[in-house]
Amino acid sequence: MFDKKAHASLKGKKLHPESLMMSYGYRPDWSEGAIKCPIFQTSTFVFKSAEEGKAFFELAYGLREKEPREEMGLIYSRLNNPDLEILEDRLTLWDEAEAAAVFESGMAAISTVLLHFLNPGDVVLHSEPLYGGSEYFITKVLPKFGIHPVGFVAGSGRKEIQRIIDQREAGKNLKVIFIETPANPTNALVDMRMCREFADRHSTAERRVLVAVDNTFLGPVWQHPLKHGADLVLYSATKYIGGHSDLIAGVCLGSEELINPVKAFRTFLGNMAGPWTGWLMMRSLETLKLRMTCQMKNARYVADFLSDHPKVERIYYLGHLREGDPQYEIYRRQCVSPGAMITFDIVGGEEQAFRFLNSLKLIKLAVSLGSTESLAEHPATMTHSDIPAEEQAKMGISEKMVRLSIGVENPEDLVLDIGQALDAV
Repeated sequence: MFDKKAHASLKGKKLHPESLMMSYGYRPDWSEGAIKCPIFQTSTFVFKSAEEGKAFFELAYGLREKEPREEMGLIYSRLNNPDLEILEDRLTLWDEAEAAAVFESGMAAISTVLLHFLNPGDVVLHSEPLYGGSEYFITKVLPKFGIHPVGFVAGSGRKEIQRIIDQREAGKNLKVIFIETPANPTNALVDMRMCREFADRHSTAERRVLVAVDNTFLGPVWQHPLKHGADLVLYSATKYIGGHSDLIAGVCLGSEELINPVKAFRTFLGNMAGPWTGWLMMRSLETLKLRMTCQMKNARYVADFLSDHPKVERIYYLGHLREGDPQYEIYRRQCVSPGAMITFDIVGGEEQAFRFLNSLKLIKLAVSLGSTESLAEHPATMTHSDIPAEEQAKMGISEKMVRLSIGVENPEDLVLDIGQALDAV
């Protein structure tokens, strides 16, 4: 039995996540002394005996409870694999979660969680805007299963959200509150504590309302939703966690009570990440805080430059929130830092936005975010293009909006590139 928690402290003091990312959950003596976890590129694992195989399957299919200090052994890589198990252990550290489940994409994580916890007739209350894939799945796919989406604009207050719930008669069937905060691409914040209050208000003894938070923009370093009332935290691990634009993955974290059935459902959908993806993500976790800190500092430099530029009409950046703004108190309460996502409205419209994007040299014109390289895109015609124009307008998305994901380049070079691109407009 390998006690991971015993290796997470030193002289009675709990070690920090960035220190534990190098070794937590891994024993070199179990892998020929290799200092890094090998890639276990195998589909199946050999049992020591038929009795051991029977015991493992009893736990895997929930046929009996675990004995004290008993762990389920390795069976088959669709069920478990050392690379994924160690990765999932390490992913729990930043969010201080009990358990984690890793998927082949962020959308695999989101769709698996929603399909598991929602049934026909249930209501999912969601913030707007969401990442385009999430928006489509919730508003176009879930209704095919008799699940009813009810949206509210990120930044809405209690009274407005309650009005929407009452107007749609959604309270009695509410099952999941799904939010993305900060919102993609507007950086608008959703009050997680408020969502927890709504969930508790509409929960009953028979139906527990869950709060699920897509934490991709700030997590896992700069925001920790489980501390603010969330039941589940979701990530597109393709972004900051992977951080190098070379993998696709998703993560869900929460209590063992919630994550264990999600893992069981994942087994039958078959959408868990493979060992190679798991190994790459373990590599990335070692530099996660370094990368996100550099990106955050670079973003502040870029945002300050944009805020004073005559061709920038408005900037959406958490670091520029000030006292008196309703979003400021939410930011101070639930965010550790403003992160590295910047959105701005250029003076003009689509033509000017496109001219700016086409003139960038160092910053790449591409969707996605959170990687070492800086990226720029046009939400209205790219990531959120499937949302009707009138709905985009309600969400605060316009044809003059540009989204930037700031990387680890020299900040002066980033400003130089943005400046010359704005000059071309």
